Amino acid sequence: MKTHLLAALLTLTTAPALLAQTTPARSKPQAKPVTTTAAARPAPVLNEQQVEARANALTDNMQKALGLTPQQVEKVRQINLISVRGVESARQKYARNVRKMAGVVDDIGQARLAMLKETLSPAQFDKYQRKREEKMGVPSSQGVQGNPVPGLPGGE
Repeated sequence: MKTHLLAALLTLTTAPALLAQTTPARSKPQAKPVTTTAAARPAPVLNEQQVEARANALTDNMQKALGLTPQQVEKVRQINLISVRGVESARQKYARNVRKMAGVVDDIGQARLAMLKETLSPAQFDKYQRKREEKMGVPSSQGVQGNPVPGLPGGE
C-alpha cells in the first residue's frame, strides 16, 4: 500500500514538471528561421580572369587526355572560352529562372560539342565523348544490366 501511495505521489509531482518542459511558452510567438533558397541568392559574378582560368583548365585537361596538336589546342581554347563565358552570362542573366538557364546552358553545351567535333579527329572526339559520359554517369550500352523489359524481345 505504501508503494502505491508513493508511486501516485511521485507521478503527481513529476507530471507538471514534464509538461512544463514539453509545452512551448504561449505568451510569445516564436519567429520562423530565415532560410535562403538557391533562387534567392545571387549568382557569383566571375571576372574575365576567372573565366579564362576555367577555359584554360578545361583546355589543359583535354590536351593531356586527347593529345591535341598545337593548332587544336588554340581552337579548343577559343571554344572553351566562348562556352564558359556563355554559361556564366546565362547564370547571371537567368539566376531567378532555373528552367530558362538550364535550356540556355544545354544549348551552349550542344554548340560546344558541335564545334569540338569539327576540331578534333574522330578518334579524339570518340575518346572525349566516352570520358564525358563516364564523368556524367551515363551508362554505356555494354554496361547495362538488369532484367529485360517485359513484352520486348528477350523479355517475358
